[in-house]
Amino acid sequence: MKTIQALSLFALAGLLLTSCSSDDPEPVNEEEVITTMTITLTPQGGGTAVQLQSKDLDGDGPEPPVITVSGNFSARTVYNGSIVLLNETETPPDNITVEVEEEADEHQFFYTVGASLSGRTEYSNVDSNGNPLGTQFTFSAGDESTGDLTFTLRHDLKKPNDGTLADAGGETDIAQTFPVVIE
Repeated sequence: MKTIQALSLFALAGLLLTSCSSDDPEPVNEEEVITTMTITLTPQGGGTAVQLQSKDLDGDGPEPPVITVSGNFSARTVYNGSIVLLNETETPPDNITVEVEEEADEHQFFYTVGASLSGRTEYSNVDSNGNPLGTQFTFSAGDESTGDLTFTLRHDLKKPNDGTLADAGGETDIAQTFPVVIE
């Protein structure tokens, strides 16, 4: 009988010790809500900026994002680009770009230039380890063409990577394709 009581006491003590353990999982950071992505491309040396915007105020709701493109690119022109991310479900809107830049080691924008579009992109800003971040970039418009520009923000990805989404892995925060014209 004493053996059973001793074993019961040990089992109860073990149960109490494990329930008070500090090995509890850390709370998971919820993903930020991004309703609006605005990309402003300003020609180096002056001229009219082109603005690309995706606005999806109902998030995963039934309505698709509203896509706007403010103009066309000029052939053989280099544009300085900047990306602003907002959560417009809050008043005033929350600027998510600030958080992305603060957590630059965990984020990266990827730019995909469609096969029929004559142009290329280059990163203009990096994280603390010198790896691309991409909230600032350049777009070099080539010859006259039409096609798509796609912008994808990933987090919890592999850095450094080979510049492709496949190699980077991670989770997509936002991705949007814009139909553009170079004239």
